[in-house]
Amino acid sequence: MKKDRRFRKYDGLKYGWLKDGEKFILLLVIVFLIFRFVIGFSIVKGQSMMPTLQNNELVLYVRLHSEYQPGDVVSVKIPSGEYYVKRVIATGGDTIDLHDGNVYINGELLEEDYIQGYTNEQSGSIKYPLTLKEGQVFIMGDNREGSVDSRTFGVVGERQIKGELLLHAGKFYIEKVK
Repeated sequence: MKKDRRFRKYDGLKYGWLKDGEKFILLLVIVFLIFRFVIGFSIVKGQSMMPTLQNNELVLYVRLHSEYQPGDVVSVKIPSGEYYVKRVIATGGDTIDLHDGNVYINGELLEEDYIQGYTNEQSGSIKYPLTLKEGQVFIMGDNREGSVDSRTFGVVGERQIKGELLLHAGKFYIEKVK
C-alpha cells in the first residue's frame, strides 16, 4: 500500500529533517530576533569617548539590561533623536555636582581613571548641584572637553538607553568595554 504524499512530508518533519531552504529561513528569523530584541550595534562617531573608545569603532550592546549603574557605557537616544555612546555618571536619586574640574556624586568625589580632559559645566542650562529623579540618568563622554552630553542637553530617561555596551572592535582587535 502506497503512503499518501502529505504524510511523507509530515514524517520527515516529525523526525527533525528540515530542508536546506527551511533551515536557512529559520536561521534568518533567529538572527533577526536576536538583533531586534537582544543585541544591537553602533558605530562610535567623534572623539567624545576617548581614550576608552575611538572614532569609527564598532560597538556591540545588550538590549536586555534594565538597571544601569554609574560607570556603565551605554548607547542612548538623546532628545534630538541622535544616538550617542556615553558613560552613566549618576542615576535616579543621586545628586551630581561639578566644580573645580571634578565630579561629585552625593557629595563624594567620583574617582574616574578613564577620563581625558577637564570636567567643566559647559554652557547648558543645567544648575548644579542637580538631584536626579527616579528613572533619570546623567551621562558624559570620557573626553570631557570634547563631549556633548548631559551637561549640555540635560538628563535622559532610562527608557532612552538602548543598551549597555558589551564589546568594541577597532581595526585589529575586539575588547570588552570597561
